[in-house]
Amino acid sequence: MPDYRSTYASEQELEELREEVRRLREEQQHSKKEPEETKKEEKEEPEQQKEKEEEKKPHPLRKFIIIGAVIVVAIIGVIWWLHSRQFEDTDDAQVDGHTSGIAARVAGNVVAVYVDENQFVKAGEVLVDLDPRDYKVAVEQARSQWMQAQAQTEAEQPNVPVTQTTNETTIANASTDIVSAQAGVAAAERDYQAALARIRESEANNAKAQSDVERYRPLAEKDEIPKEQFDQVVATAKAMAATVAANQATAASALRQVDQKKAQLTEAQQRAEEARKNAPQQVAIRRANVLSRRSSAEAAHAQLDQALLNLQYCKIVSPVNGIVSKRVAEVGEHLTPGQQVMLVTQLDDLWVTANFRETQLRKMHPGQSARIHVDALDGDFDGYLESMPAASGAITSLLPPENATGNYVKVVQRLPVRIRFKKGQTGLDRLRPGMSVEPKITVQ
Repeated sequence: MPDYRSTYASEQELEELREEVRRLREEQQHSKKEPEETKKEEKEEPEQQKEKEEEKKPHPLRKFIIIGAVIVVAIIGVIWWLHSRQFEDTDDAQVDGHTSGIAARVAGNVVAVYVDENQFVKAGEVLVDLDPRDYKVAVEQARSQWMQAQAQTEAEQPNVPVTQTTNETTIANASTDIVSAQAGVAAAERDYQAALARIRESEANNAKAQSDVERYRPLAEKDEIPKEQFDQVVATAKAMAATVAANQATAASALRQVDQKKAQLTEAQQRAEEARKNAPQQVAIRRANVLSRRSSAEAAHAQLDQALLNLQYCKIVSPVNGIVSKRVAEVGEHLTPGQQVMLVTQLDDLWVTANFRETQLRKMHPGQSARIHVDALDGDFDGYLESMPAASGAITSLLPPENATGNYVKVVQRLPVRIRFKKGQTGLDRLRPGMSVEPKITVQ
């Protein structure tokens, strides 16, 4: 069996020998080149030394040039520093504007959409139409209810003067009844007094008749007078006694008549008092009924106005001039009250919201001029600082920081400053809210 290890070792030795031969050849070639290169280097060394010596010698104006350059740089730096102190700028700024959300005010199905994305619209222009049929029916129903309420009000109004007249008549009749009752009382009292007088008269006649009986009785017993005469005297006495009783009964009846007439007088007075007291309340009730009917009519009229408004709301119009964006309304879609259908961005009232560091606000105040560079247009616009911020952006954020918790790290705050564009500049119509700008405010 052959020895592979010895074969491998012989091959390795051959390779080493080849490498040694190659190395020796390279050394021989290098030894031949060295004298030539040495001669060249010896010739070049004096020339290079001369050049180096010439280079080491400074230029006579070099020092003045360096000093002048330093002075120029220093002057430029001072001028730039003095100039930069007059301005405050930031790249954390953007164009802002008013964006109106257009929403449906009534529920309904969309039957037409008249605008599209990025289309310019004018104030009052119809954007979307809703199906108006249900609201037309509601208008007719509200109008009929209003007319019915008006008719009821007109029917109720005459009751007020009628009630007033009736009350005046009732009070007058009650006064007449009082006068009649008073006259009846007076008449009854006169009758009673007359009955009393007749009683007194009959009693006097009865007393005389009774005296005549007692005077004639002894004479009749002695037959000094006829018996018929005595019987007549006795009969007259009895008649007189009966007359006294009859007159007493008449007087008692007359007294009862007086009481009855007084009761009638009291009743008439009470009726008159009731009529006087109830008359204003009855008129007030009639007037209240009229007011109630009138209020019902006004409520019905308000419902009619609301129905007309709802019918008018079936046409969704633009409240301002601007450009449409985020249109979501489509034909056949059912809208609910408050559902947004699109946005309209106003372009005639734009401004810049610039977030300056709080250390930059020391010399700022409203009215200072500004230069605004718009990145999208690669142009500059003139403006002025309109108002200073009310609070920092961190404070007005949805989740303001709470520095009283955890470890506190001081952070330079930014505050939004409003910068207004000056009117009449070319290119203002190309500005759009959200564009990045770089404002520079002159603070001195």
